Amino acid sequence: MWKRFCWMSACALVMISTMARAEIDPEYRMVLLTENFPPYNMAINGKNFAQEDNIDGIAVDIVREVFKRAGIKYNLTLRFPWDRIYNLAMTKPDYGVFVTARLPEREDQFKWVGPIGPDDWVLLGRSDSTITLKNLDEAKNYKVGAYKGDAIAQHLTEKGLQPITVLRDQANAQKLMSGEIDLWATGDPAGRYLAKQAGITGLKTVLRFDTAQLYLALNNEVPDEVVQKLQSELDALRKEGFVDDILNNYL
Repeated sequence: MWKRFCWMSACALVMISTMARAEIDPEYRMVLLTENFPPYNMAINGKNFAQEDNIDGIAVDIVREVFKRAGIKYNLTLRFPWDRIYNLAMTKPDYGVFVTARLPEREDQFKWVGPIGPDDWVLLGRSDSTITLKNLDEAKNYKVGAYKGDAIAQHLTEKGLQPITVLRDQANAQKLMSGEIDLWATGDPAGRYLAKQAGITGLKTVLRFDTAQLYLALNNEVPDEVVQKLQSELDALRKEGFVDDILNNYL
């Protein structure tokens, strides 16, 4: 009888200890870093440095609401270059960076919360376009516009296409509408956002040739209970339709 009592007492102590560890310190605070990557994150003034309320975007709105509901404090800074803030999040406890693709080679470098949204590579056409494509190789028969120096333009070149490049991706929206190009190789939702900024809507996705999901990446020393709480709140927001509403608000 005494042994059973001791065993039950020990189990109760373990459960109490586990519950205590699972609680998040109300004074716990994170440092969140981001970059200019419209429409997910961007400085309101368009510069490469901004803090707190001077930053907006799809991911910023979602992350703010997630932390608000989770009751976790944070400081938010947008800065440049990306390599710097990425390495800070990877090496400094209680730091996080967003948005970034969750790739196999990055899996063990962070703890992850997401997905927040997609980052696809697409070929866009006008709403009245009759072009149909099964793969990139078939796009060689058309004039394809792309952003000079961008990974998408580089990928097209590697695949044997000869993209017509511009210094600002926004210019491709106008070139598409004027008929100077047949297709616009860009990111989604980035391309649709840039087009909307130029007053252009209703573009057609002719081909989606790459896809990825973007996440909030947290330093590996961020407590598991914090990561789990943030993920739980993000999942709830998605079920409520909040994530889709934010996406549609920008696009």
